[in-house]
Amino acid sequence: MLSRTADHLFWMARYTERAENTARMLDVNHQTALLPQSRDASRQGWLAMLDATELTPVFAEHHGTVVHEEVLDFMVRDLSHPASIMSCLRAARENARAVRGALTTPLWETINTTWLDVQQMIADGILRHDPAQFFEWVKFRSHLTRGVEAGTMLKDEAYCFMRLGTFLERADNTARLLDVKFQSTDLDRQQDDFYQWAAVLRSVSGFEMYRKVYRAAVTPERVAELLIVHPDMPRSLAASLREVVALLAQVRNGASAETERRAGKLHAELKFARIEDIFSVGIHGWLGDFLRRVHEVGSGVSHSFWLVGGICG
Repeated sequence: MLSRTADHLFWMARYTERAENTARMLDVNHQTALLPQSRDASRQGWLAMLDATELTPVFAEHHGTVVHEEVLDFMVRDLSHPASIMSCLRAARENARAVRGALTTPLWETINTTWLDVQQMIADGILRHDPAQFFEWVKFRSHLTRGVEAGTMLKDEAYCFMRLGTFLERADNTARLLDVKFQSTDLDRQQDDFYQWAAVLRSVSGFEMYRKVYRAAVTPERVAELLIVHPDMPRSLAASLREVVALLAQVRNGASAETERRAGKLHAELKFARIEDIFSVGIHGWLGDFLRRVHEVGSGVSHSFWLVGGICG
């Protein structure tokens, strides 16, 4: 298939997943902000999220104090930067439009309708009235897009590149979500803070899975273990990298060996990692290194499949 088509499909999926994961991250902070805490603690939580998404300098250019309402507006509806939910949904739609012929009609209509509906919802003031409902809607539309994709698309290279974009973005965002939480809390003081860590689990639809796996109190270490190394948790780093490795094998070409090697090595380390070893070296540093390496894999995909030539596969 043409490399420019693969590029658009890959980024269409990444932007859809990014919008969902931004909604999940905002939902965690929004729920946490409703719990009893000092103003400074609330500010630190929002600042940690901006830091993790590398948006602190951009936010500072347009806003003053880091407060709940301004960060929500900046991360949801601000079209002046590419990381807001509105920007991501617009970019997903534009990438889909560019390769309309490679998509099924139901998939195109789902993506296009999402973009049209989100504009109306924001104009109606849902962020002021019920931000939690809006975050749930964004997650639902992302689920719907993936469901229509799986149910109507031929399982060929186009499908593989969409899935590759989804899982690379998911790995990146799960790591950022954890990094936000561990940066914004004192681990020793928060050991028994059920509501804080339950909010993190619910943000990744993982609360019931946590109960099924551990049948014990919610602790930071177990949450990290579930979301980093557990192979059967759909949004864990290990599960995401397993999918990335399998998908790269299906679309490999003469230039993709190094990208496969990097992805395979990272997956192997996750497969055999123990959470206590990760904590022993420092979870913030470990997550930072993981994010760097996932970025390298993503850059490798771009170089291997649509920068080195005109044809993929």
